[in-house]
Amino acid sequence: MGTAVRTAMGMGAAALAALMLTSPGARAATVAAAVAPAGNPAPQPSATPVPSASPVSSASATPSTPPTPSASASPSASPTPPAGARMHTYSYGPHPRQIMDVWWHPTGPRRPAVFVVHGGWWSGGDKKYMTSVTRYYVQQGYTVVNLDYRLSGDAPWPAQRTDVLSAVAAVRRHPALFNTDPGRYVLLGFSAGGHLAAAVGTYGDGRPGLRGVVGISPPVSPLSAYEDGTAAGTFDQRKLRRAAVLLAGGCSPARCPRVWSSMEVPFHATPGDAPMLAVHSADEFVPPYQSEVLKESLENVGVPMTVKTMAGTFHSAPLYREPGVAETVRAWIAARLAQPAR
Repeated sequence: MGTAVRTAMGMGAAALAALMLTSPGARAATVAAAVAPAGNPAPQPSATPVPSASPVSSASATPSTPPTPSASASPSASPTPPAGARMHTYSYGPHPRQIMDVWWHPTGPRRPAVFVVHGGWWSGGDKKYMTSVTRYYVQQGYTVVNLDYRLSGDAPWPAQRTDVLSAVAAVRRHPALFNTDPGRYVLLGFSAGGHLAAAVGTYGDGRPGLRGVVGISPPVSPLSAYEDGTAAGTFDQRKLRRAAVLLAGGCSPARCPRVWSSMEVPFHATPGDAPMLAVHSADEFVPPYQSEVLKESLENVGVPMTVKTMAGTFHSAPLYREPGVAETVRAWIAARLAQPAR
């Protein structure tokens, strides 16, 4: 579809809207072939990691029972790092939500990093829900960054993508401070955070040091979510449609085609992008075909992507807690971060 989408965009909002509102099968086939050049200059984040006014912790903790690799459905208690590790909360920008918890090992070789991005319909959620996942990957020996970002009620797209890019850049600028390898990191996002992780993974023609992107129930195709969330959709599908409109600044696809094109991850696949893994439930409200569309777009430019589909309707954290899912993600991340520098 590269030609079809570019032609529709050239014709204006009405033509693009007509393209979006075709049947799911026809639209998926059309969108899958679309690889609009990203053409976006790399951002230049100016923030440096400065300790927040109320750091959570900066000292090693006593040993605790090893966590299971599961996402929390409720906030964890005050986070403490595993024995031998440290944790501190930093600001990477002036907004109150532009903060991140960095967990690192001060001794030993430079560690690869895992950046964890929470979900919440782009309009809610908090990094505290990702504490269990964060602790687990710290215990695996990684530097782990659990980050917050501006929500759609704070700023419209692309502020959320910009914040993830800025947090990554801030940590990579200080490898000695965090004893981390700036040339080896992955992004792990849940639900809306999976969309942000994938959007960062396809920003420009590859991100320096990025080895892989994992999304758990990622709505990588907001256009599909908009279509699926009509009056005939389920409650959650209609909610996701409204959330995508809010992310676009309250603007529909017909009125703001360029914003929606920017939000649509499959449009931005390029040969330099990192490999991806997506996990969905077969019957959840973010259907696997969204990631199948992205998979085809990436594979068309030579980038591998794996889409794992589980039985049932679980979404995001409950899906991650299903038997075998967290283990599959851990193994995939380990394989990506074990690879030598390119």
